Amino acid sequence: MTGSATAQAMNTLRIATYNVNGIHSRLPQLLEWLRREAPDIVGLQELKSVDAGFPIGELHAAGYGALWLGQSAWNGVAILAKGCDPVESRRGLPGDPRDTQSRYLEAMAHGVLVGCLYLPNGNPRPGPKFDYKLDWFARLQRHARQLVALPHPVALIGDFNVVPTDADIYDPASWRRDALLQPESRQAYADLLAQGWTDSLRQVHGDRRIYTFWDYFRQHWQRDAGLRIDHLLLNPPLAARLRDAGVDRWVRDLPHASDHAPTWIALKAPAPRAGAAVPARKGDRPAKGGKTASGRSGAAPARPKRPVRASPASAKAVEASDATAPAALSNARRAARMPLNKHLSKPAPTAGTKPIKAVEPSGKAKTVDAVKSTKASKASGATKPTRASKTTKTAKATKATKATKATPPAKTHGAAAPVRPAKQSRSTRRAKPAPSS
Repeated sequence: MTGSATAQAMNTLRIATYNVNGIHSRLPQLLEWLRREAPDIVGLQELKSVDAGFPIGELHAAGYGALWLGQSAWNGVAILAKGCDPVESRRGLPGDPRDTQSRYLEAMAHGVLVGCLYLPNGNPRPGPKFDYKLDWFARLQRHARQLVALPHPVALIGDFNVVPTDADIYDPASWRRDALLQPESRQAYADLLAQGWTDSLRQVHGDRRIYTFWDYFRQHWQRDAGLRIDHLLLNPPLAARLRDAGVDRWVRDLPHASDHAPTWIALKAPAPRAGAAVPARKGDRPAKGGKTASGRSGAAPARPKRPVRASPASAKAVEASDATAPAALSNARRAARMPLNKHLSKPAPTAGTKPIKAVEPSGKAKTVDAVKSTKASKASGATKPTRASKTTKTAKATKATKATKATPPAKTHGAAAPVRPAKQSRSTRRAKPAPSS
């Protein structure tokens, strides 16, 4: 690689999506592709594996950290990040707590919030599977409306199981009854783009025919009879950094390959943030299922030391309502090491003073004055009660002392009072006036 090519690669962030169609049967092809193309972020679909069977060891050896949401024999999604562990922000698509299919995973990696999805196929139609597809699409639209408006870079990537237009398929006539080409499916995809998302491949290649999927039957690959159903959608902040997009067709030509080919985009890498890297904490051992106790990602190592997966509590914390966006945004900010300016740390109290609780604005001056006057009195000893027997034996002195007792200290609205005059004046109350001579 020439010097200019090396510099360009260092200034580029590559994100890819790849439906592996069974991660165990396609693991050699996946590892070969990762070694050769070295994408920075990868979304995988159709793992067809339970969580315990995910090949995290092989991916770590290849230099990638991972999050995954598996399911036996069907579905399953994962997010890989080169040289670091992705930080999860959402597990499962909100909107239907009854939906147990593993189709959506969201995480932050390399400064980008990535939503990896495997949208339902919907065949046969009409029927419950097609109804489920449209319902899932509607939930995705509601969630995507919040993501597209974020000021941070966001990408929705994956197998959408939608052929957007007739220009995205070799011959639409033989697929007219398929759920991938139905008017409802296409309209749902168009409505998603209308929110402000950029279809990256169309943005780069215009009307050129470009495919990401070739069926196993009837020599679709050999005839280049393909469909474009794998998409990478970018919100405005990320779309402004788009440089290139394409399909790694050579992977589809490998023996025993998936019927999909990896689809990728190249983005201008952001300028490094001062102090953005946070070193990993010692003692973050993986918990059951590949989760860490802290859920915190460290600075990008040469090889990830452990997978980072959120606890099930993170999924329970995600409600179906649209009000969950601030929580997702907060997770995204923490993952990207972007501190919120409004979270200011409180100054520590100085030595020898007691903190003063917050009070109404009208009472602040009183509280501070009361504490200051109390300290001054304590230093001079003026507040110490005077015993009547020592100072004087006159009734007049006794009355003066009682008057001192009757004067209460200024109210401090919750501030700590170092001196309690009422308690210390008991001796004064017990003292009897001396008989007059």
